[in-house]
Amino acid sequence: MFRFGKRLLFLIGLVLSVVFLQACSGSAGNTAKVKLTMSAWGNPAELKVYQKAIDAYMKENPEVDIELIPIASDGYEQKLMTQLTGNSGADLFYVGAEYMSRVVEGDAAEPLTSFLNSEESDTSPDAYAEGLWGAAKKDGEIYGVPVDCNPLVMYYNKDLFKELGIKTPQQYYDEGKWNWDAFKEVTTELKKGGKKGYIQENTLQQVESWIWSNGGSVYDDNGQLVLDKNKEAQEAIAFMNSLVQEGNAVYAGTLPEGQGLDAMFLSKQVGMISAGRWLTPMFHEAGVHFDYIPWPTNTGKKTEPVAIPTAYLSVNAHSEHKEEAMKFLSFYVSEAGQTARLSGIGNAIPSVTGIDDIVTDEPPHTDYMNEARETGYAHGTPQSKSALTPGLVNELQDLYEVMLLGKASPEETVEKVVKTIQSMSK
Repeated sequence: MFRFGKRLLFLIGLVLSVVFLQACSGSAGNTAKVKLTMSAWGNPAELKVYQKAIDAYMKENPEVDIELIPIASDGYEQKLMTQLTGNSGADLFYVGAEYMSRVVEGDAAEPLTSFLNSEESDTSPDAYAEGLWGAAKKDGEIYGVPVDCNPLVMYYNKDLFKELGIKTPQQYYDEGKWNWDAFKEVTTELKKGGKKGYIQENTLQQVESWIWSNGGSVYDDNGQLVLDKNKEAQEAIAFMNSLVQEGNAVYAGTLPEGQGLDAMFLSKQVGMISAGRWLTPMFHEAGVHFDYIPWPTNTGKKTEPVAIPTAYLSVNAHSEHKEEAMKFLSFYVSEAGQTARLSGIGNAIPSVTGIDDIVTDEPPHTDYMNEARETGYAHGTPQSKSALTPGLVNELQDLYEVMLLGKASPEETVEKVVKTIQSMSK
């Protein structure tokens, strides 16, 4: 009886051990990964760039699964704000500098300062130039980190200039003559060759770049509105408008559907466009022979400040995985993350210092973009203060569109711009 009892206890213990080991084995084999989502805009070539950093992170952190959710550039802001207002959306999201203030005011982005200053973060706030923060930093709190930066330059099609026998912008620049007059000469010659000279957009970055190229200002260095009395700024707005009205440029808003500036550049329908590096991977893949040139000036200087389009990565305040999302964010915007994304033919240049050498010299004059980063202004800085007021950038761009469509004079536009800034700004 005693032996039988011992044997029974042994068998019961053995069965329980097997069950316990099987349970543990099943649990280990089915450990649920943390699933994160990140929404962003971008052309197909840009999305490949984003994915490089995502793949690099998941390789080192196999317990995390990250899905990139592309959203079309047209309507991105509206869709993002609709999602965030409804307490939904991706765990992490790209935010354009021009509407970052709306995200912050709506309490849609998780505060990041404490985490970024902790040992858990792969980066720190002091790794980024102060001029890049813009509306992502409010009252000392950080709500988004600049993923990289894209100082505006002008692209020109080298083959097209050669075919038409037109003197290139680089030749003018080497002579110290790349100015408004030269720009008008070049676009006139392109027009004579049956091409569009330049595509003018109504974005505030382009408008402000023209203003600064003439030594003008909308705001002074302290963020005070001066457009109403700044003759250089008013002259620049009139010049920009004259390019469109006289046919040296075409307003982007009048292009046929499906004929964006990138498509027109690829098909040699236009000789010059302006953008950051985001179009470079696409043009490189397509085999286009192009180069960068700084914005033409009207001050006698070879260069003047230009706008620096900047996107931020933020964490959704309603994410169920905030800690994991912040950890990934810190990698994505870090030196390591930007190296993974931007090395070679990337879609931007770094926003962190010390890794400019990762950007391949394609096209040949990539240094023009690096130089522009040191002197230009991002949305939300004192010189480009409009982005700090939610909705103001869109209102101003609508006013510039009316002018570029020929329905308002530059003088009327300046007057309306000043009144709109005064009425909407705090």
